[in-house]
Amino acid sequence: MRRIVCVILCVFFLASIITCHALQPNVSASSYALYDAKSGELLSAHDENTRRAIASTTKVMTALVALEASSLSEQVAVRESHMVEGSSMHLVPGEVLSMETMLYGLLLASGNDAALAIAEHCCGSVEAFVGRMNEKAAALGLADTSFANPNGLDAQGHYSTARDMAVLTAHAMEHPTFARIASTVCVVVGGRTFANHNKLLTSVDGCIGGKTGYTSKAGRTLVSCAERGGMRLVAVTLNDGDDWRDHAALYEYGFSRAAQ
Repeated sequence: MRRIVCVILCVFFLASIITCHALQPNVSASSYALYDAKSGELLSAHDENTRRAIASTTKVMTALVALEASSLSEQVAVRESHMVEGSSMHLVPGEVLSMETMLYGLLLASGNDAALAIAEHCCGSVEAFVGRMNEKAAALGLADTSFANPNGLDAQGHYSTARDMAVLTAHAMEHPTFARIASTVCVVVGGRTFANHNKLLTSVDGCIGGKTGYTSKAGRTLVSCAERGGMRLVAVTLNDGDDWRDHAALYEYGFSRAAQ
């Protein structure tokens, strides 16, 4: 009888382990973090404290600093020096657009040109703006984060970690204007039409924002935020060739875990 009881208990124990492992997400990113924005707990992570290139997810900090340093109605002048390689909102030297339009171009179209125009407008120079970005990172306790530019192009001394980016994104999503812009799927503003690069907004239940990124050094980078049942989670993947699927899997794991 005792043997039978022991066997039954062992079967239940093993079944629970198998179920638990089945719930664990299989993520292909070099570094990732799944972060509970309310409790500050990491629900799942790998290599989350390794410093890596972060590409255009940098623009989360760019937008946050800009929102703290300016108003949406301010008029931003575009100069030839703002024209730069990579993704663009297709600014034209000489035009003047509102800060709100620039922020949509920054976060939805991932405009590298918008990042430079915003930086120079807010602080007089890109270098001074980057200084503000690093001050904000220090204030948020992001000890493994350093910015060298506002757009995320590969540069020496420009890096962060999956954990730091999760903390930053959670903080940014608490700003109402940032959250409103980051959650917009498509918008016409300032005579331009912007479609959000973040596919999770229309493919993952509860996704309320995020930012994509890519450079040859960083690979594909992605930060996102989702809410279900009053629980808010942030997912970050760095150097991940399958980031859309991985974020969906992370959210299924995180929200399923909370429901248990």
